[in-house]
Order: sequence, then C-alpha cells, then structure tokens
Amino acid sequence: MQQYFSLADCDVVGFDLDHTLCRYHLPQSARLIYDSFAQYLVTEKGYDEDLLILAPDSLDFCCKGLVLDIEEGNFLKLAEDGTVLRASHGTKSMTSEEILETYGRREWKHFNTVSGMVSRTAKYYLYDNYFDLPGALLCARVVDSLDQHDGQEKYDFWKDMVAAIQHNYKISAFKEDCGTYFPEVKNHPDKYLQRCPESVKKWLKQLKNAGKILLLITSSHSDYCRLLCEHVLGNDFEEYFDILITNALKPGFFSHTPNQRPFRTLENDEEQEALLSLDKPGWYSQGNAIQLFDLLKKMTGKLDPKVVYFGDSMHSDIFPARHYSNWETVFILEELLGDKVTVPVKAESEPLEKKGKYEGDQLKAPYFVSKQWGSFFMDRVPGLENAEETLVHTWSCKCISTYSTIAIPSLEAIADLPLDYRFTRFSSNSSATAGYYPSPPRALLPNEESVTMK
Repeated sequence: MQQYFSLADCDVVGFDLDHTLCRYHLPQSARLIYDSFAQYLVTEKGYDEDLLILAPDSLDFCCKGLVLDIEEGNFLKLAEDGTVLRASHGTKSMTSEEILETYGRREWKHFNTVSGMVSRTAKYYLYDNYFDLPGALLCARVVDSLDQHDGQEKYDFWKDMVAAIQHNYKISAFKEDCGTYFPEVKNHPDKYLQRCPESVKKWLKQLKNAGKILLLITSSHSDYCRLLCEHVLGNDFEEYFDILITNALKPGFFSHTPNQRPFRTLENDEEQEALLSLDKPGWYSQGNAIQLFDLLKKMTGKLDPKVVYFGDSMHSDIFPARHYSNWETVFILEELLGDKVTVPVKAESEPLEKKGKYEGDQLKAPYFVSKQWGSFFMDRVPGLENAEETLVHTWSCKCISTYSTIAIPSLEAIADLPLDYRFTRFSSNSSATAGYYPSPPRALLPNEESVTMK
C-alpha cells in the first residue's frame, strides 16, 4: 500500500448526501429529529409527555460512537479493545465502580459483533450518525421515565423507538407529508440546511472537467434527495453527477448481490421494475455495488477503475465501501471541527454564536466535545490500586484509522487543494494520526492536556 493518496489517481469519485455533500445546521436538525421521535412516542404509544420538553443543554448527551445496551437501558463508550470506558444508565452517568460491577474490565459481551459493524440487533444499537443521535437522548430519557414510574429489570421500549423511526423516515413520508420531520424541512429548508459553499461546487466541476466520473449514492429517497440537492447545490444539481443512486439502503448496497438488491428505474419518484443489469449513466434507485462497478468498468474502459467514496457514517459508508468493495474512503468527521486547532479559517459558514442558537436556546452544536462523554477519540482509564491512569483510544477512533483512507472535517476543507495534492494515508505507518487532514484532533497529540476529561 503506497503512503500517499491523491484524487488525481482516482477514476471515480462518489459521495454520500446527508452530512457529506449536504451539511445541516446541527443544533436545529438535532432538535427537530428529537421532537419528531418524541411526538410519536407520546401521541401514538402513550409515553410520558415530559419527553416533549427539552432542556437547552441536554443535547450534550449526544455523542457519536455510543452503543445502547438495549435490555439494560445503558449507554456505553467503548475502548478499542472493547472494554467499557464510560457508561450511563438512562441519562445518568455510571460511576467507575458501577461500570466495574456491571461490565468488569473485560471485552463487552457483544463487542465481537459490534466490531464487525453489525449494528442492528435486538440486543444493542450503535449510534454513528447525526440522523440517529438525537434518538439516543430520547431513549436515555425513556429509561429515566420508566425507572421513575415502575422500575424495570429489562427494558422493552425499543420496538416503539423503531416504530417512531420508521414512521418519520419511511419512503412515502415525504410525499404524504407524514410525521414531523419531512414536512418541517420542506417548509423551512434554510433553517436546517447549509448551502454548499461555492468552493465545493467549483471543486465538483473541476473533478468532472478532469475526466472523473461523479457518483451520488444516498439512502435518502429520490424526492427528499431532490429537495436537498436543489437547495444546497442549485436547480442544475444533476449536471454535477454522472450517476445518482437514491434509496440505496446502505450498507446493503455494498454487501448485497444483484439478485438480492437489483437496481430500479424511477418515474415521478416511483420505483419501477427491477433491471437485470446497469447499462448507462442516469438516476436509479436501490441497487448494488457489483453492477455499479461493472458499469464503471465500461465507462472508464479500465478493468479495475479506482473509486473513492466520501461519507459520514462508519457503519453505512466507510466500513462497507472499504470492506466489501475495496474502495478508497474519505471519512467526513465533523468532530474535527469541535477542536479549535483543526478548524481551517474558511470551514465555518457562519459565526459559532449564531450557529449555536435555536429559538433563543443556546444549544451546543452536537459535534463539540460532550461534557458527559468526553473526547470522541481518547479517554482515560483509572489505574488499579494507585497505578497511574492510562490514556486509550476509543473504539470509534480505531475504526477511523482501520477503515478510512483519510478523515476530514468537511468537503470544504479540501476543496481549494490541487487535485494532485498528496494526502498521507492512515495506513502509511503505524501512526494513529497520519490520515487526519488538515491536522489531527488535539486529543491524539502527545502530552496534550487539553482533552476535556473529568
């Protein structure tokens, strides 16, 4: 594996949409997502109305990389070896003693499957993207509420949470104006969506002019995709891409065979019959990476065209694109913006104080370091019997260096670089920080006391 990665060497450049090409105003969208799930639990499932009231600082609970241990009602932050670094029961942080008593100093019992990126089971749920995260706070508050009213041994609220997610995000919801989420984004796109910076639009055109094939692969349905793209890129958004794939149902897009997940054409946003093969560029629904790659071979005239894919979800984008398709992967990690050192001057589209407001509430953007959970990248493990505490990498941090080619805070951070700029890969040496651009998070730098740890 060579030491450097360059876009100039790639034949095909693919993008996820939500939180990658289309960035959201995080405090506002987090609040909307929380409200959309909470409304459903209260009105349809009879949960406590207190869930609808959200204290301004409560979104501090939201931290990517948390795992919900469903039956226990506990949230866990895992170390790279699978041991539990921090935990909460509902929203309440567990003490070191409680963690030791419950989980010991051994690998968490489901770590084997979670580290294989199996994130959807009846036993646990992995929170790794901004669409899911506000649901973590809601589930934690549900646990608090159930404890208060009738003390539980095991929890079974999860089926109701899944129903809330399906109700708000189902394919027909946008068209039917159903749920809370889609109608609100439709009516107030500026409140939730950040327009794509001119530098990024110029960069996309530059990639195309350099002969690259551009892909958009999103799990969003075509009608929502169109709303987002028109708002953030403009009405001519289709001209930026050779192939658009919506309702891709990632990670299945990468792991499923053509028989399991055929491509479908679209007419007026309705999916049509399954296609036996993918023969030409255009707009499609569902599909699989195998037939897409066959088309890319045809389009490039190469037996093994080199593909890079940009995405913000380790579980849906980065891991499967690398693991199943062996594509290069660029991880969009807004957590890098929460670190003053890594913010390029132009990466902020508006002043932070403006960004943090939500109808008068001073809500922190979810990607700033959570006080309750500490750094996304590192944490301290208390020493046994007077031994010194040690710093360890989180499991989330380990995944980044294992499955990403490089990690960046936003597309804007690299849009002004020449296409032949050479990025140092994560895999280029044993350094855990090599692949971060423009610079590693402060928490990973040696002797750095700035990590906000308790």
